[in-house]
Formats: sequence, structure tokens, C-alpha cells
Amino acid sequence: VQLVESGGGLVQPGGSLRLSCAASVFSFRSYDMSWYRQAPGKERELVAVITSVGGSTIYADSVKGRFTISRDNAKKTVYLQMNSLKPEDTAVYYCKTINKGVTSWGQGTQVTVSS
Repeated sequence: VQLVESGGGLVQPGGSLRLSCAASVFSFRSYDMSWYRQAPGKERELVAVITSVGGSTIYADSVKGRFTISRDNAKKTVYLQMNSLKPEDTAVYYCKTINKGVTSWGQGTQVTVSS
């Protein structure tokens, strides 16, 4: 599975960004997808998950009410809409999936929240 993230950049506090993760996989709709982030000097942390069946979502407490994960199975893409961004959201954001015990990560996209 190949995952390619895009959409990162520099944004002011309170602003918004939408990240995309395109997957090169045959049966994308059967994959649970997740977003992680890693800030400098910190461990990688889970941000949000969207399931394959039913599209249920889970969010880290730090982003609840501000971030929304969604998926378009026809485009084989998962999105992360980020609103009301804060400086502490600054990190490299990664897309991840696990299939048949194999974990796949994207290369990451940098998000910087600064005035």
C-alpha cells in the first residue's frame, strides 16, 4: 500500500487546512484509515481514525470539535479538515493504515501554525 499526503503548509492561528491522503490500493473501502502527527521532540500521536465499515470516527481529545476526518472511497482518499488551528497543532502529519498485519505510512506533510 502506498500512501501520499498533501495539503500541509503555513497557517495563522485560528485558520484552517485540509489534508489529503491518496492510497494506491485495490480495495480502499475495506481499509480503516488514520491520521497521526509528530511534533519536534515528541512522540508520534494518534489524531483521528475512520473505519472501513460504517465510517465511524475517533478523535484525540486535543482535536475534538476542531478536526474532522472523512473518506471518499471512489477517490481512494482520506481527508483531515482542520479548523481553529493552534500553534500546538504544528507537526508533521502522517496517514496510516494496517492491512493483514502490515502497517503502511505516508511520507508526511508539514503543518505549521504561526503568526
